[in-house]
Amino acid sequence: MEKKSTKGGEFIISETDFKDVFIPEEFDEESVMIKKTCEDFLETEVTPNLDRIDQLEEGLMPSLLDKAGELGLLAVSIPEEYGGFGKNFNTSMLVTDAIGAGHSFAVALSAHTGIGTLPILYYGNQEQKDKYIPKLASGEWKASYCLTEPNAGSDANSGKTKAVLNAEGTHYILNGQKMWITNGGFADLFIVFAKIDDDKNLSAFIVEKNFGGITMNPEEHKMGIKGSSTRQVFFNDCPVPKENLLSERENGFKIAVNILNIGRIKLGAAAIGSSRKVIDQAINYANERSQFGLNISKFGAIRYKLAEMAVRNFAVESAAYRAGQNIDDAYDALVAGGMDSGKAKLKSTEAFAVECAIIKVWGSEMLDYVVDEGVQVYGGMGYSADAPMERAYRDSRINRIFEGTNEINRLLIVDMLLKRAMKGELDLMTPATAVAGELMSIPDFAEEDDTLFAAEKKTLQNLKKAGLMIAGSAVQKLMMTLAKEQEILMNIADIIGYVYVAESTLLRVEKLVSMRGEEACKGQLDMARIYLQEAVDKVAIAGKEALNSFAEGDELNMMLMGLRRFTKVKPFNIKDARRRVAKQLIDANKYCF
Repeated sequence: MEKKSTKGGEFIISETDFKDVFIPEEFDEESVMIKKTCEDFLETEVTPNLDRIDQLEEGLMPSLLDKAGELGLLAVSIPEEYGGFGKNFNTSMLVTDAIGAGHSFAVALSAHTGIGTLPILYYGNQEQKDKYIPKLASGEWKASYCLTEPNAGSDANSGKTKAVLNAEGTHYILNGQKMWITNGGFADLFIVFAKIDDDKNLSAFIVEKNFGGITMNPEEHKMGIKGSSTRQVFFNDCPVPKENLLSERENGFKIAVNILNIGRIKLGAAAIGSSRKVIDQAINYANERSQFGLNISKFGAIRYKLAEMAVRNFAVESAAYRAGQNIDDAYDALVAGGMDSGKAKLKSTEAFAVECAIIKVWGSEMLDYVVDEGVQVYGGMGYSADAPMERAYRDSRINRIFEGTNEINRLLIVDMLLKRAMKGELDLMTPATAVAGELMSIPDFAEEDDTLFAAEKKTLQNLKKAGLMIAGSAVQKLMMTLAKEQEILMNIADIIGYVYVAESTLLRVEKLVSMRGEEACKGQLDMARIYLQEAVDKVAIAGKEALNSFAEGDELNMMLMGLRRFTKVKPFNIKDARRRVAKQLIDANKYCF
């Protein structure tokens, strides 16, 4: 059966059939084997050497990347013509997920395969791809990405690094400073963003380390990911052959933005694998640690933590692979329509930039929650550097800053949706107007549908109405000043994000039930319902904060009544559901969903 085509951001105004989503349980045998190869590599090469990695032992990280290259782990999504496996986007997500448990190694590998390699693969001309991609795919050369500057972080296009064409017209002379450069200490190649002459926008360059004129500060001392090489890089009259201009002049900012879309969803995938490892460790410890004559896994407070950690991981995982498949489907359609493969990769990811931002935010915040509760499950040992939670806790924190801060990403979620509406790509106004009309109508007291998933779907429909009501009213009320009301925009982003993740979780479980039957999916059903209940509460809080910020009088009272109507949910014993989930985890002594 042909799947219905989906537009990015469309989930907020339409219903999705479970048959049209991909769930991780559908990965084929080959993909599962690739994931197992990644897990085995971490177990044998990375985990035993975490202390050495964190001490930045000379040559260790490059040697690990060499070994990963020999196994093909750097080339999963690289086309076969350049020495890769040519796998689809969702398979590359699976690799990122599996490697995500590798702490600093995961950061180094992701920087190399993502922001270090993809700009050339997607934007390079044929000569550039032929020259560089095989070396990067094999690991012979290591890549880095130089965008951030001391005064140009979130506002990347304000960078001051300059490129001037020499008198002979053969080389651009690069001068400037970049900071927080991952893999900087051992990279052979840098993707560098700079402004040519007095251009308004950045251009991008492929810079080889052996071009000369490149110096570095010592390694940064960081809170976490200590084994990730992070340097300041200085370009002092660095000569870059003019043929190493990447794409067109002033196209650098577009390159950076589009590559960051990929980086964002991949970061969410890495958070899934990282948190799954922490959950396993927390379950193992809870089953081993005894207090008051009982294993602490017997206590309700600990079971709450284990279940909640698993629920949030399951939810983000559901959203990540749903979006990953949407990107793959969009790519296939674009290529079938005659578009160049590289352009299609970018266009397909750009189409789902809203979802990429959601998965980045929800994934990083899920991981922070999981590692924090992991420390708590371990108690005093959780604070010890001799136990695994200390490293996990420190390494997690960077993810809310990487690939655009979570604040920037929340603002982008709303901004991108509104821009698509203004371009006519998404019709947000018609359903928002319909919701406004519904506020004036008498509530529907029709007999409830008691079939499986009916109540949950109705709840999700109402959460979408809440989001449309608040966003539509904010746009009308604040107009041109809305962009300055960041608190309100972040409230709206929270509503949109919780809707997407809760819906993704429910669709996954609905598809699982269709495959395995309801009896075999009781734990997953519990998790979907737990997450949906929590999403309702989050939407209610975010909605009330937003409405109280811009509405007043009768209008405020009417919309608050509407919000209460749209966040009404059927009673559900969430405590017992968490206990059932926790029991499955404890009995399996690992994350088992």
